[in-house]
Amino acid sequence: MKALALLLLSGCLIVANEAKVFSRCELAYKLQEAGMDGYEGYSLANWICMAFFESGFNSAAEDDNADGSTDYGIFQINSRVWCNNHRSPTENLCYMPCTDLLSSDITDDIICAKRIVKDPKGMDACPTPVCTKIIDLSLVS
Repeated sequence: MKALALLLLSGCLIVANEAKVFSRCELAYKLQEAGMDGYEGYSLANWICMAFFESGFNSAAEDDNADGSTDYGIFQINSRVWCNNHRSPTENLCYMPCTDLLSSDITDDIICAKRIVKDPKGMDACPTPVCTKIIDLSLVS
């Protein structure tokens, strides 16, 4: 009986950490809650735009790059500079394993994104320049 209860509990924990594809409104709410609207001069629209074009709002998105690095999570944070994937050289400026960026809990993604925009390049460090301009959120489904 204890084994069954433990199995059910561990199954719930695994589900809680699984990846998630957010809706635009759900992601906007999470980002707003985390203080991202206006953070370092970037609007909620900028963040939603970047998440849409980088990952399609998918918290488990991973993309391998030609230089051997990998982009992770909803904002496609790069392992060469920002996180440690234990496979390629990294500066790990967000001080976290890249796998932390792949769960449905995007708190780590937000913490690292805040660190990234404090960099002198700001959001220009991200390869989605369309999102640094004034945008129409109705174009982002």
